[in-house]
Amino acid sequence: MPPEPEAPKSLADPAALAARRALVDLPHVAPIRALARAIAAEQGAPVPDPDPLDGGVEARLLLLLETPGPMVLRTGFVTRDSANGTAANLFRFLREAGIARRDTLIWNAVPWVIHAPGALNRAPRRSEARAAEPYLAPLLALLPDLVVVVLAGRFAGGCAPVLATLRPGLPVIAIPHPSPTYVCTSPEVPARIRRGFAEAADILCGG
Repeated sequence: MPPEPEAPKSLADPAALAARRALVDLPHVAPIRALARAIAAEQGAPVPDPDPLDGGVEARLLLLLETPGPMVLRTGFVTRDSANGTAANLFRFLREAGIARRDTLIWNAVPWVIHAPGALNRAPRRSEARAAEPYLAPLLALLPDLVVVVLAGRFAGGCAPVLATLRPGLPVIAIPHPSPTYVCTSPEVPARIRRGFAEAADILCGG
């Protein structure tokens, strides 16, 4: 296993990306990769893999974003190490909170790419949200050690009722989306993100 990156956007380096791709068959991410392939086949759209440097099926914290961005296929991973602002913000916020990388799984409420080639990023539609809901149950079934879920952004926040039904009593924390556009709108936005991750870190540490 290679050392964890010390700075954001590490997968902009082709050598680092090649090294990460060499880890995709590790046992702790294999079941989630299989789920991703099944979703891709059913939806007819690419689904990026979990980052093998993260916790995979051993994760204790599930971080749900909205949907893979248009550039995700450059790496093929749902990862804090992508060369974009949202990933860089996540890298920093998670590190500030002291949340161990192997405790986390980063995923998307709509896990497949919804953007046409060359199109700009957009929010998922309601029909896409409804189509994605059934995939939360098989995902949670792969995470026996899960103790907290963090929902990033308004759209991911809509998953809270489904999560409450699937896993009653599981703590669910809502935070603003960490995209640079939103984070820069007000000092309160990054403050809310930090409070949410601090709460999650406290749960991971047993209260």
